[in-house]
Amino acid sequence: MPQHRDRYLLHLILFVLTLGSTVLAGATLAGRDIVYGEAAPLFHMLGMRITWPWLQDGLLYGGSLLLFLTVHEFGHYLAARYHHVRTSLPYYIPFPFNGIGTFGAVIRIRQPIPDMRKLFDIGAAGPLAGFAVALGVLIFAVATLPGPDYMMGMPGHEALKQYISRYGAFPSAAPDVANVLGATPEGEGFTLVVGMTPLYWLITSFAEHTPPMWEMYHYPVLFAGWLGLFFTALNLLPVGQLDGGHILYALVGPRWHGRLARGFVLFLLVSGGLGFVAEASTSAHAWLPWLPGAPWVLLAIMMYLFLQRIFRNESDLIAPMLLAMTLIIALLSRIPFAVSTFGYTGWLIWCLLIVVFIKVDHPPVLYMQPLSPARRWMAYAGMIIFVLCFSIRPLYVL
Repeated sequence: MPQHRDRYLLHLILFVLTLGSTVLAGATLAGRDIVYGEAAPLFHMLGMRITWPWLQDGLLYGGSLLLFLTVHEFGHYLAARYHHVRTSLPYYIPFPFNGIGTFGAVIRIRQPIPDMRKLFDIGAAGPLAGFAVALGVLIFAVATLPGPDYMMGMPGHEALKQYISRYGAFPSAAPDVANVLGATPEGEGFTLVVGMTPLYWLITSFAEHTPPMWEMYHYPVLFAGWLGLFFTALNLLPVGQLDGGHILYALVGPRWHGRLARGFVLFLLVSGGLGFVAEASTSAHAWLPWLPGAPWVLLAIMMYLFLQRIFRNESDLIAPMLLAMTLIIALLSRIPFAVSTFGYTGWLIWCLLIVVFIKVDHPPVLYMQPLSPARRWMAYAGMIIFVLCFSIRPLYVL
């Protein structure tokens, strides 16, 4: 077999670039300008005056997020090395233009994993290790949360500041929230909302002044902790060669993995289709004025293409599945609560990534063997962690 050498300089450069892009994203999300108030700059870089508040918030966010990513990937790396499976060091992926500063990190397994137990150990080590860090970051963030007055130092948000000045708290009643969000001047930007997860709700229920989900990104460590839960849930999706797919495949074998993975992708497609119909119905007449029921026609075409990829070897299932999913989406679309809580167009993009790149099915493993009792309990723990970290509407804008 060819011998691969780690390119240490490349890994280091990618790490530094990712740290820089996440620092920039964190400071921007927190509302810090490069020139912040009357603060004197610490130093100049590329014509920008870097100030301490900008750098502090950026490092709190970027450092917390990279700590999670690093521990997650080194969980995979160390488990692979323990089992003598050749693998690369983590490749960090900087991306300063997606709002959070990175697309994560990956390692490259350089040989087939020979048996189920090694597959499970390598697949589970990353999300379990990363989850421990995300949980620690989130608990620390909640324990050190400042009061609502913290928002008074942020630029903009005048309606929210007036509410805090008057009541000393964040708005929680629906009419108050609508008034505050509706008072944002046109053209000032959009409101980013992150989804509630069971674990986030549980931990923040112990805090006295938890910011609303549409202001949480102004709190660098808190948002990094939430992103740690978000990335953990994405990696634990029980499909293909994601970490959750490895765990499920090793736990139940190829036959049940295929059934459960397909069921989960169909669940995501229903959520994505419901969100698509709700959003497209308001603009369909402008898009296709000559086509009655345009959102439903487009939805049917998309669903058919997805189902073709999902049930490629079971073509007789495509027509009944298409009919059943369309009926379910049609029924749910008549329930406003179902649309607002379950519909999320973003899952259509994720399903596209799954069927094209990640794949629904898991590739076969050479030596099939049952998991030990300890590993089975770890698999159950991974499933529980997925449920605790998962949000059906993880990130959207108002």
